[in-house]
Amino acid sequence: MGAAVTLSLPAELTQAQAPAVIQELLQALSGCASEQVVLDASALTEFDSAALAVILACRRAVLVAGGHLQLLDMPPRVQALAQVYGVVELLV
Repeated sequence: MGAAVTLSLPAELTQAQAPAVIQELLQALSGCASEQVVLDASALTEFDSAALAVILACRRAVLVAGGHLQLLDMPPRVQALAQVYGVVELLV
């Protein structure tokens, strides 16, 4: 088991940035031998529902690799969006 890997979301994460951010995160995870991945969302200030799609894509990639994703400092507005979309249980 490798050490925990920490990845960070950018300050702005809307539909326009989502494809590039997903690609960047998945690329970072591709060579990752860690079972624990921490996704730091503390920088998020401007976002839309695409931020949830990015977080869920990252979660899916980590789970497929047999790991566990821990979300760090998720802004309350992201949590509220997750509640509206019914995916909050996937983010804990």
